[in-house]
Amino acid sequence: MEYIGGEPEPGCLFCRALADPEAELVVDRPPGALLLLNKFPYNSGHVLVAPAAHKGDLTDLDMQETAQLMAAVQLTLRVLRQELRPEGFNVGVNLGRVAGAGVPDHVHFHVVPRWNGDTNFMPVLAEVKVVNEHLTRTAEKLRQAFAAAH
Repeated sequence: MEYIGGEPEPGCLFCRALADPEAELVVDRPPGALLLLNKFPYNSGHVLVAPAAHKGDLTDLDMQETAQLMAAVQLTLRVLRQELRPEGFNVGVNLGRVAGAGVPDHVHFHVVPRWNGDTNFMPVLAEVKVVNEHLTRTAEKLRQAFAAAH
């Protein structure tokens, strides 16, 4: 409720996290990118992968920024596969607010681990999404896994 009813933080979520070496949900900072857990995850391990450059569209990125962003997405997939052992992934980008972009001025990928049966009756009956591990615990586990992957 604090998030819904409170004042939005000024500036870009990703740029604030890039500038803050202690940002709570950041799990890795590979070259040219930022990896952080989604504060409102669809599933455990839902990672947002953003370029360091504050640009709103994939077509705004130059070739080096694009290569670094895709390398970060690949790294995220490898680490999540190893650490969380999902059976699949949803990987996507929402371009523009009407497409669902919550941060339309800073392009980013959503990497969502998926398991067979991870959708259940809770969102339908109780309007509640069950996430099986606290975000700070997942963040610590993934920080260690990303550090070992470098």
